[in-house]
Parts: sequence; C-alpha cells; structure tokens
Amino acid sequence: MALIVQKYGGTSVGSVERIQAVAGRVYKTVQAGNSLVVVVSAMGKTTDGLVKLANEISPNPNRREMDMLLSTGEQVTIALLSMALQELGQPAISMTGAQVGIVTEAEHSRARILHIDTTRLSRHINEGKVVVVAGFQGTSNAGEMEITTLGRGGSDTSAVAIAAALGANFCEIYTDVPGILTTDPRLVAEAQLMDDITCDEMLELASLGAKVLHPRAVEIARNYGVPLVVRSSWTDAPGTWVTSAKPQGRSLINLEIARPVDAVEFDTDQAKVALLRVPDKPGVAARLFGEISRQKVDVDLIIQSIHEGNSNDIAFTVTTPILKRAEAVAAAIAPALRNPSNPKSDEAEVMLEHNIAKVSIAGAGMIGRPGVAAKMFATLAEAGVNIQMISTSEVKVSCVVNAAECDRAVTALRTAFEIEGDEGVGGDKLILSSPSSPHHPPVRGVALDLNQARLAIRQLPDRPGMAAKLFGLLAQHNISVDMIIQSQRCRVIDGVPRRDIAFTVSRIDGENAKKMLTQVAAELGWGEVVLDSAIAKVSIVGAGMVGQPGVAAKMFEALAQHEINIQMIATSEIKISCVVAQEQGVKALQVIHTAFELAGSEKVVVPA
Repeated sequence: MALIVQKYGGTSVGSVERIQAVAGRVYKTVQAGNSLVVVVSAMGKTTDGLVKLANEISPNPNRREMDMLLSTGEQVTIALLSMALQELGQPAISMTGAQVGIVTEAEHSRARILHIDTTRLSRHINEGKVVVVAGFQGTSNAGEMEITTLGRGGSDTSAVAIAAALGANFCEIYTDVPGILTTDPRLVAEAQLMDDITCDEMLELASLGAKVLHPRAVEIARNYGVPLVVRSSWTDAPGTWVTSAKPQGRSLINLEIARPVDAVEFDTDQAKVALLRVPDKPGVAARLFGEISRQKVDVDLIIQSIHEGNSNDIAFTVTTPILKRAEAVAAAIAPALRNPSNPKSDEAEVMLEHNIAKVSIAGAGMIGRPGVAAKMFATLAEAGVNIQMISTSEVKVSCVVNAAECDRAVTALRTAFEIEGDEGVGGDKLILSSPSSPHHPPVRGVALDLNQARLAIRQLPDRPGMAAKLFGLLAQHNISVDMIIQSQRCRVIDGVPRRDIAFTVSRIDGENAKKMLTQVAAELGWGEVVLDSAIAKVSIVGAGMVGQPGVAAKMFEALAQHEINIQMIATSEIKISCVVAQEQGVKALQVIHTAFELAGSEKVVVPA
C-alpha cells in the first residue's frame, strides 16, 4: 500500500462536474489500496475574480487582507470535493492550510513554508480518510495565527512539501496538459511529451510549457528526494516523472528556507577569449560559434553583453589545452566581422586571458531569493577578489576571477555559505543532482519568458565590491535578478577603469528598480541607468549538452536564419539563454524548437 499526495489545479476542479470527476479518480486510487492526501487549488478563475473584486475596492489593497480574501477560494474547493467523495461512500475530511499544520513565515502574499506538523494529518490518514487540503496557504508562527499565502504556484509547493513531511511514496501533480512538454503547447502545438526529466533540468526550465510546475515545488522535491510525476487530469496516461538524486537527509524544520547553496564549485583549468566591438546584428554569434563547433572546440561559459551604439562584446571560456584552437578561430573570424566601410577601425578586437578560474555557487534554494547572488559578490569583495565575468542561471551563479585568487575565493564562499569542502581538491566539477539519461537528446526543452525587463548601468567602477553594492541594494528592495552580464570592454574615465553591467528582472520590478538605482547612481559614481521592458528571454535546457560543442551554434544559427538579433547571451552547464526583442520572442522559441527537432507527431490540445 502506498501513501500518495495528489494535487489538482484550478482547471481540474473548475466545475461541479470536474470536481466529481476528480472524486472518481481519487476513489479509484483508494480502492486500489492506497492512502491519499489531496491538495487542491481554487476553482477555475476564482482567484482572478477575487483579485478583481479587491481592485474594485482599492487600487493598492492591503496584503494581509488579500491573503484573507484569496485563501477563501481553496476552502470552497476542499469542502465540495470532500462532499463529492462522501457521496461515493469514501470517508473524507477537508482541512485548511492552518488545520493541516502548515506553518510559514509571517510574510503575506509570498510566504515560505517553515515546517508542517503532520500529527492531525497522520491521524486522519490512519483512520482511512482521504484528507482534502487547501493548497496555496498556511499560517504564520508568530503567535497571532495570521493566514498567509504562498504566492504563485503555491498549491504545487503545498503538495510537494506535504509529501516530503509525510515521507509519501510519491506526489502526483494533475494538470491540463499530459505532462512536461518540450515547450508550451499553446505556442507549438506539436510540443512533445517527455517520459522523464531531471530536477536540475526542470529547475532551469522554470518557465517551461504551460507553467505546469512551479520551481519552488521542484526545489523541495530535489532537496528531499520526493518522486514527482506530472499527469493529465483528463486521461490515464503515465505523464512525466521528475527524477531526483538520493535525498541528503535534510531536516524538515525550516523546510523552504534551509541552506540555499549546496555546493561551491571551482575550475582552474580555464582561459577566456573575448571579441570586443562585434557588430550588433543577426548572425554574428552564429558565425563565431558555428566555426568553433566545426573546429571541435568545447566552450564552457558564453556571455554577450550590451553597449551603447551598434556593437557588442562576446566572451567565452574554454579549457586551457584548447585555448590555441579557440584563439585561432576567433582571430580568423574577427576580420570578417569588421566594418567594410572602415577596415582600419578597431572593431572586433580579440582579447585573450590566461590564468583565470571559474568559481560557482550551486543550489536549488537560490530561486527567488534576491540576497544569494548579492551575498556571493559581497563575500568575494570582502576577500579582495575582483569579478571579471558573471553568468547566472536558476540554480547557479558563476564568476570568473584571477586564478591566483581562486583558493581565497573558494575558502571565503565556503565559509559564507557554510559549505564543508575538501581544501585539497584541485578543481571541483559540476555534479548534477540527477544526471540525464544517455538516450536523451542534448536539448530537452525550450522555454520563453516574456515577463522580463533589462536594466543596464553604464560605467560602473571596475573594482571589488561594486557588484556586491549593486545587487545588495536590489536584494534589500526584494527584487530578484535573473540574468547578469558584466561587459568585457573596460574604459578608463578620469583614471578609473569602468565597465557596463546589465541584468534582467521581472517586468513588474523594472520601473521601481530603475528609480531606486538612479537615486544612488550619482553618489556611488555610477553612470546612466537604462531600462528596456520590450525584451524576451528564450532558453534551451538539457543535461546532455555538457561536452557537446555544437549546441550553442545550432541555437544561434536558428535565430540568425530568421533575422532574430541576439541582444544578450548567458549560459550555465545545462542552459543557454538569449535575450531578443519582445516582439520576436514567440518566433524565436518556435524556430529553436524546430531546429532541435523536438516536435512530436501528435498535437497537444490544452482544454479551455
């Protein structure tokens, strides 16, 4: 007999008929000999309707009262589903987040789970009842029993957290698509169903598909080894399993706010090649990395930063033994990228740097926590380590530093993030928590984020502590940062070397971030703060792309063939992201999905 946690989203319980269908599925699962906890969302568009009501009363409603209001949506569903089960002769009891023992931070509208007291829950399970739980909500532990909500995707988070706390055999997420797809079926009807995907890949694809799984839920599954499967509410198809490595024996206390960083990694066998002042037009990255791929040069980090005017810098790191080949490719391509009307210009200069090291922090817990990257940068600054390159992903922040400073950087980061490590190791490499299967293609899926804005700060002084100051300020204002790109071009102004730095944030935070940073820029000696809200981020993800030289080139070539200009590039070991113009975002996703032959033979129809 298995203990199973099932979660049903708003579409799955959107009407009386659908609630009865869910009750039938639950009843069938219990009759097969299983114990069941069912977590549900509010019916259909209930939450949207409640938000609309609040906005009719107040343009800026109080967050506490919003939690009080929004938490009522799930209470309707749990009562109706419990009644439906009882009508089938199945003992059932409905419970709110507070009643089920979900204790959260005292942070309205975006609380994280501290712990779950499973005493009452376990008692009802042992009595043979199906416990129907209101997702998305809990109660603060501040003595005043404040109702809190978990934010977007909160029901997913509730379900996986309950599964972890109970030690359930697995957690099933029922939704309106048949599982995890290679991309959003609303944008590509031929998106293909995956049988399985690793937690690492799923975390990187935080915005994949029809938003079927929130990254906070995946983070908990990864940290506690909860087997997770995403299935359709409308069929009995097997769905997609999200696989994780053996759990690390974490405490269930401070469940969602435990250590955000699992490891400090470093690689001293690296060198950097940068092309400065390459033309800002479609096809440049495709040409460069296409030739790099043909020469079998395996690239690690790739960044493309932004500048005033019509040129960019592209930099990439390679392992030291193949630096000569990488240099030869870059030097051969550079003349072809120069302005033909001004062949003596200083465009497309090639810059090499030996004796560098890549230092990274990795962990599923850094998603949505603004202070983690800032803490890394502050730690390096305090250790006197200057950052030459920055590349970020959902689960990793990497910095390129001087090789002579690597040991100092690693020691400082391990101390700051309380990571135990073998100081004698010569070069930690990426160890995926759940490696990709060898039969999988290098790229598993393509994601599109149309909800980002880009901020650029011109002429930031190039010295230790600047990145720490910048991202520390954003963290203090609870603004999460996604991509971070530091330019390679350095200009000396009034005797001070300066670089530009660009980063992306959620579009709703863009104006506030610009206003705040503009206020401090003058006193800190920074240049202009520029905001662009008309961008899109398109990403490819796959654990199998490690050690595959041609993957980036294929992505860039697909964009170039359709005259889609790449504004920024950032990579991690299993992800490549490009910023493009917002109006080209959907087209970019579609052409990349086609280029990697990810389409299936059947069209996926998403129910209304």
